[in-house]
Amino acid sequence: MELQETNLIENKIANSGLITIDLELLCNAGERVLFDIKDWLFREMILKEKDFREFIKTHDWTQYKKKNIAFYCSTDAIVPTWAYMLLAAAIQQYANRFVFGDLQQLEITLYNDAIAQINANDYTDKRIIIKGCSHNEMPVSAYVEISNKLLPVVKSLMYGEACSNLPIYKKR
Repeated sequence: MELQETNLIENKIANSGLITIDLELLCNAGERVLFDIKDWLFREMILKEKDFREFIKTHDWTQYKKKNIAFYCSTDAIVPTWAYMLLAAAIQQYANRFVFGDLQQLEITLYNDAIAQINANDYTDKRIIIKGCSHNEMPVSAYVEISNKLLPVVKSLMYGEACSNLPIYKKR
């Protein structure tokens, strides 16, 4: 009986040693909430300290448990800095993360936080692809920040998918 030689299909991508980083998977998935301070201003224009402190004291902050909050004011009111500090103090024990700004600023902060947790040394002399397609819109700053983190240590950095990537950097 003759043994037939089989031609196995080799998965060159799987054997290439490429490491794909999907930024979308790094970021906190908690709900994002835009907290507009205008609703607690007198005539949506003036912050009265006594009334605002009463709001801080009586508001149900538990509704923000494990959520990501962006504090801002949608009106042209002049809101003193300390008002946002009072909000931060009130929500800090409940919220996952809070920032001053809009939802875009919140996303940037969440991605920066996630990227800061990466140990760049784990990628020393590795070939890295930063996944380009995602289900949600990614802040461009996240791609810049991950590049900032990894460029000093990686062998090469690419953007896209393993089957079709764009070279960004190659160590000489």
